[in-house]
Amino acid sequence: MSKSLYHNICGEKKFSLLYKKHAQELGAFLYYKYGSALNPTDKVQDAFIKLWENCEKIIPEKAKSFLYTVANNLMLNAVKHQRVVFKHQEIKPKDYTNESPEFMLRKKEFLQRYEKALSNLKEEERMAFMLNKIEGKTHKEVGEILGITKKVAEHRIYSAFKKLKNQLDDLK
Repeated sequence: MSKSLYHNICGEKKFSLLYKKHAQELGAFLYYKYGSALNPTDKVQDAFIKLWENCEKIIPEKAKSFLYTVANNLMLNAVKHQRVVFKHQEIKPKDYTNESPEFMLRKKEFLQRYEKALSNLKEEERMAFMLNKIEGKTHKEVGEILGITKKVAEHRIYSAFKKLKNQLDDLK
């Protein structure tokens, strides 16, 4: 086996020669293997970009292998992504509901009153309540976030809960 004169492919002329020698062949390989739907010429360009980014690490004898491996992996990633896209296109969102219009109206009214009741709370109660009930933080975590003790956090949460319950009690 002959020893390489060059240790890497970072020179502009060397890289240009590699491109001229392998780009068309690599594009044809990807086209025949995967078809044109996933833009094989884009993957060829991306493979050459990766080659340029790693030019100091790659000796000229391994450049072709590197290009084919990277381009093939890029195409495989595109195929996987396409499968995910197709899977999500098959799942259609539910555009109907089994709830009556009266229920939907009551739900909307409740949400409006709930938001108003939340806005009527003191800021420290609202923050403690939201951290606990919405974000799922424990009383201890709420205390740490707000810089208060666990007991004060508990008091604020239960106080907010009691006020909300009283304001929304008539909607049962």
